[in-house]
Amino acid sequence: MIRKTFKKHDLRHHPKLDAFLTRYKIPREYLSVNRKAVAKGLLIGLFIAFIPMPFQMLAVLAVTPFVRFNVPIALAMCWLSNPFTMPPMYYMEYLTGCKLLGMEPLHHVQMTMEWFKTNLDDIFVPLYVGTFFYSFTVAPAVYFLVNWLWVRSVRRARDENRR
Repeated sequence: MIRKTFKKHDLRHHPKLDAFLTRYKIPREYLSVNRKAVAKGLLIGLFIAFIPMPFQMLAVLAVTPFVRFNVPIALAMCWLSNPFTMPPMYYMEYLTGCKLLGMEPLHHVQMTMEWFKTNLDDIFVPLYVGTFFYSFTVAPAVYFLVNWLWVRSVRRARDENRR
């Protein structure tokens, strides 16, 4: 199922895309729709999406020379942390960091820049402890889940073809 979904939207051999890749000398591996490339793209994109920092998409692109993965999927995963999801996401990370550090979380949280400027020293360490907890647990869990679903999908399709 998951494999067929990605394979159905495979645009690797579109003429305009070929011209773009050739013109800018972009390796085709960055658009690969195979189990490893997709799973790595999800892993890297989610890992970076959990980190509260500006220019997350540039961080994904900075990883590309070192790891081969599906770059569009990784970039799309960065969009999970958008202006609508950031406050609850980072608050959840802050609360998790406080729990892991055994700290009492701040009450009376306000979503204003003034409040963040005055309380940055108190929230910085718990926020990043929670951030790394989610980056190192959720992203690998999704990686292994996608790998497992992909293999299961291939086996199921192979079994159906044998019948």
